[in-house]
Amino acid sequence: MVKEQEVKDAYELAKARYAELGVDTEAALKAMEDFTLSVHCWQGDDVHGFLNPDVDLGDGLTVSGNYPGRARTPDELTGDLHEALSLIPGSKKKVALHSIYAVTDKKKELDEVGPEDFKYWVDWAKKEGVGLDMNGTFFSHPMVKNSMTLSSPEKEVRDFWIRVGKQSRKIANYFGQELGQQSVNNFWIPDGFKDNPIDKLAPRKRLMEALDEINEEQFPEENTIETYEGKLFGTGIEAYTTGSHEFYANYALTRNKLWTIDSGHFHPTEDVSDKFSSFLLFGKGLQLHVSRPVRWDSDHVVILDDTLVRIARTLVREDLLKKTNVGIDFFDATINRIAAWVIGARATQKAFLQAYLAPIAELKKDEENYDFTTRLAETEELKSYPFGAVWDEFCRRNNVPVGLDWLAEVRQYEKDVLSKRA
Repeated sequence: MVKEQEVKDAYELAKARYAELGVDTEAALKAMEDFTLSVHCWQGDDVHGFLNPDVDLGDGLTVSGNYPGRARTPDELTGDLHEALSLIPGSKKKVALHSIYAVTDKKKELDEVGPEDFKYWVDWAKKEGVGLDMNGTFFSHPMVKNSMTLSSPEKEVRDFWIRVGKQSRKIANYFGQELGQQSVNNFWIPDGFKDNPIDKLAPRKRLMEALDEINEEQFPEENTIETYEGKLFGTGIEAYTTGSHEFYANYALTRNKLWTIDSGHFHPTEDVSDKFSSFLLFGKGLQLHVSRPVRWDSDHVVILDDTLVRIARTLVREDLLKKTNVGIDFFDATINRIAAWVIGARATQKAFLQAYLAPIAELKKDEENYDFTTRLAETEELKSYPFGAVWDEFCRRNNVPVGLDWLAEVRQYEKDVLSKRA
């Protein structure tokens, strides 16, 4: 068990060290209190949802592992989320949902799910003190025909998914109305071709027209806004992805919407952080899904790696967080699912805190004055500064376990709750 006084003492030493470079650790901690992180619900139940929980994912999606204790009911999932959120510092959190997490009192089809089926979640969010984000579910359903939804050549198929999209917007608006904060409504679809198509234009034209139809009804932006998530490729659509990055970036720009950058959806050699400034010079805003690809879009639990560090540094140093919504997105069933949430969320927060712990204004002046020597020397030296002591203080002030103390709580929860699930 980490002793509180030891944390305080270590922080005071770190505070003095950072002050030598002109870094105000208190300002960094204040910035982290204003940082909002959206936590995805689907890590807790392996993306089963409650509408058709026995249906295999499919559509290029898969969850590896069979660790005991998967949530099977709304109460189990919200209970697990409560446990995870209690171990993640920071006062501003949201939970991201999908259409399939509707809690209904009767059997409903996916395109019938509406705001009334998310009252359970709104009531829970009010009690928990969190916001809610939304995702229309465009996968794991018989109406995904030949890897096509909104871009399908079949009008019946397109119309079904258009209704799903319209309903998701109503649900997101309901979240915003009830919770008093904007609900970001993310659109990702699995459409594409396994082998080379003859016509690459027609599917994208159908997708554009379908999205425009979904967006016909106007909702107050303070309640909700749409964002669109592209992908390099998916399993089964290796040759052509209808909703490519270029398609959605252009759609977002021309419709005054947000563009989603999922850090796992690009080529492994691409630096996604370099895309933020290029898009945000022109675009309304971004939704960032922090994930960790290992060789492909494998949705590993987020860790504090170089990619995440670059993402956080770019958004902080270029003052782009005010136009960026940050959420985590992964699913791993090989480890304790609550631990996965905590590890991924805390790693993301660590990256942003570390990004704030730098003399950004001074480094920018050095750069403008071509003093690349100071720029390199200081950024290298910062790598060995006592960042961990500031992180521990952030946890202490937020009344969450410091260091690995959180793991003991997760193990106890596993013993008391998860182990009793069949």
